[in-house]
Amino acid sequence: MTNQDAEERNEQIVENRELNIFEALIPIIALIGMLAYNVFVFGDDALSGSNQFILLLGAAVAAIVGFFNKTSFELMMEEVAQNIKSTAGAILILLLVGALAGTWLVSGIIPTMIYYGMQLLSPSIFLAACVVICAVISVATGSSWTTSATVGIALIGIANALGISLGMTAGAILSGAYFGDKLSPLSDTTNLAPAMAGTDLFTHIQYMLYTTVPSISITLIVFIIIGLNIDTSGPADSSAILASIDEAFTITPWLFIVPALVIFLIIKKTPPLIALLAGTLLGGVAALIVQPEIVAGLGGSADLNLESGYKGIMNAITVDTAIETTNENLNDLFASSGMAGMLGTIWLIICAMTFGGVMDAIGALARISRFMLGLFDSVFGLFASTVATCIGLNATASDQYLAIVVPGKMYAKAYRDKGLAPENLSRTLEDSGTVTSVLVPYNTCGAYQSGVLGVPVADYFVFAIFNWLSPFMTLIFAAFSIKIRSLADAGKQ
Repeated sequence: MTNQDAEERNEQIVENRELNIFEALIPIIALIGMLAYNVFVFGDDALSGSNQFILLLGAAVAAIVGFFNKTSFELMMEEVAQNIKSTAGAILILLLVGALAGTWLVSGIIPTMIYYGMQLLSPSIFLAACVVICAVISVATGSSWTTSATVGIALIGIANALGISLGMTAGAILSGAYFGDKLSPLSDTTNLAPAMAGTDLFTHIQYMLYTTVPSISITLIVFIIIGLNIDTSGPADSSAILASIDEAFTITPWLFIVPALVIFLIIKKTPPLIALLAGTLLGGVAALIVQPEIVAGLGGSADLNLESGYKGIMNAITVDTAIETTNENLNDLFASSGMAGMLGTIWLIICAMTFGGVMDAIGALARISRFMLGLFDSVFGLFASTVATCIGLNATASDQYLAIVVPGKMYAKAYRDKGLAPENLSRTLEDSGTVTSVLVPYNTCGAYQSGVLGVPVADYFVFAIFNWLSPFMTLIFAAFSIKIRSLADAGKQ
């Protein structure tokens, strides 16, 4: 077999004609069942490693099905190897995302974004301001969980003082937080979706803007209308939070030069790895210039010198770092895990690729995709079945990562067969998998957010407008063939 033949072989999902739909679904059903019980036992801690092992157990179940259908172990391992190889770029990007988050924290870039974002707060448009503030912070941090657990809690307290519905406020907070989580290059789900679909990070983010901007615009309009028709009973005072940020960091708009340069590189279609590396290094330089005391402290010294500066920046890039403030609610926000913090997601990707590789080898994904396409034999039907699968996994597997990983691997070939560019799939995964997880009470995201904000899912469900509107928006775009990129068009980019 020539190298070219091998490459063509690896681009195709293996199709075992002896496999029927029931056999193909056995590993999926087993995986969902095991994940559901695992989340029930471990709760939020399921993401710490047990879910990853469950994926390997799911791969073992798929392998048993394959053995009964005379699929060789060597073929399974070959598919697993190719799957993992295909994610090498995504894994390197994840590591650099962690590095960038570290230097942007210690340099004060992220705190500066938060500082100016908080000043958008105004009692007359409180709910809309909640969306904007949480969107800015979530884009800066890449984490909806951190956003809601820090500034979100503060906004809930302000809403309570103002006499504004906590359900409305929580819905506004989560709409903004998941907007940022969905678009930020620092977000693990934003990196995971293109890795599963087979596209690159920045193409994925750019393509998501088509559906995300209308969704967040409608959300803002609705909250502006609601805000103008409710009464407030006092001022929304964020001065204490701003004072704590200003005390811990040197806040200056000059720090926006760094993200502006990175955005410029992205617009110029610079490869993601180069853009992220440049952003990391520029963040490190900014930290040495603007926040010398913080860098020296991270380097274990009272004064900044060559050794403490080097050590401080390297710690920010690679391991856990935290900047203490006088406001306890902000301390979690000003913490980063660097490259080490991305290892959990990388671990998840490797285990997911193992499961997907075995499913490829035994022909299960081809059989399931063919079955789903038989139910919906159209482009819109493919999008609709993807949305339904993502939401269904959020409700059954109780985890947004699996709601991205499993459908992403399951439908990748179906989108190619329809002549659709992979960014169509990655966008749909985020529009329906990432954002709807918080709407399910027993999902890890729903349980976490309702617990942190102190607002039941039932109370904020209707007001989490961005979250439930996003899957409808992606279906509307599919129904009217709006911005549905073909493989041919993608090749011209």
